[in-house]
Amino acid sequence: MRAHRVFGVSAVAVCVAAMVGLVSAQGASVGNRQDGKRLFERETFGGNGRTCVTCHSAETGTVSPADAQRRLQADPSDPLFVHDGSDDGLGNGVARMLADATVLINIPMAANVSLAGTSARTVTLRRGIPTTLNTPALDPVLMLDGRQPTLEAQALGAIHDHAQNTETPTAKDLERIKDFQLTDAFFSSPALRDFAHGGAAPTLPQGTTASEKRGRRFFEDVPPDPTDGFRPGLCAHCHSGPLMNQTNRFAPAFIGLPIPTGTRFQNILVSFFNQANNPVNEFVFNKGTAAEVHVLSPDAGRALITGVVDDGTNSSMEAFKISQLRGVRRTAPYFHDNSAKTLEDVAKHYTRFFNFVTGGLIQLTPQDEADIVAFMKLLD
Repeated sequence: MRAHRVFGVSAVAVCVAAMVGLVSAQGASVGNRQDGKRLFERETFGGNGRTCVTCHSAETGTVSPADAQRRLQADPSDPLFVHDGSDDGLGNGVARMLADATVLINIPMAANVSLAGTSARTVTLRRGIPTTLNTPALDPVLMLDGRQPTLEAQALGAIHDHAQNTETPTAKDLERIKDFQLTDAFFSSPALRDFAHGGAAPTLPQGTTASEKRGRRFFEDVPPDPTDGFRPGLCAHCHSGPLMNQTNRFAPAFIGLPIPTGTRFQNILVSFFNQANNPVNEFVFNKGTAAEVHVLSPDAGRALITGVVDDGTNSSMEAFKISQLRGVRRTAPYFHDNSAKTLEDVAKHYTRFFNFVTGGLIQLTPQDEADIVAFMKLLD
């Protein structure tokens, strides 16, 4: 009896200790998230007044020209317009932000890449602000060119480059910002939230209207079908997977290159067409060698990070991260330079793109464009 009672007391003690430990751990976790929320929304780290939420709103995870226009009217001293949000990077002028919502990004170039006629090791480019919807928890590829390896590194880079901090964030600060970005507030839908927590991957919505149902065909994982103008699966070749942001198994046959399933970077000729009318740079790859190449481009994209012009499979020249399509109706404008202000502009770009790269073989009609947009608006 005594042994039984001693065992019972010990068991209760162990149970209580475990519960205390669990509550303590949960409390610490909640505390970390709450502190992360404070750091994300209010902490400037002694910089130019910007916080993370300055450029990554809760509603869209990014900034649109309409957002910028409203914010300027409400507060001309809004920190969105300082530093790289201004026309000259020095706080003067807001025309670019109001028109395109792009910021000036200073990109370190790979060792074998340079700007013609200079000794610069970085290049300043005009790029849109990537959305934080779904990305922190579900997308390991960070930044439009994939240059940041972790959420902590991304946060530190933004605090330094965009907020111009004078106080250095601690490793714990960066971890708490990361933890906050993994909370439910950063998902575009309950389905994406549940998927991040181990649930089933979201599927394509069926659509209810005739236009939505026709649009769905473009995003189904099916092989190329020349008998139907290549419409079935046309968009899915690069917009597959749970977030619809990677190549599928049919992409090699369609694109004509041995592209691995799940490839994340593609060149869709946004820099080539340069609808944003951004300044053109002369990039030099492998200077002084037999493989020296000069490239004229407003933004060479992923190649600036990798130093690879073409590896024989999937060139990184002017390639950018394939955008997620979940919640896409909320995250305008689009493409790395924000040159597409609406989903309709996106569809028009692809009409031009496919016509150009296939020599007119693939021709999208205005109805195709409307159907594609109708379906994309269903994606959450």
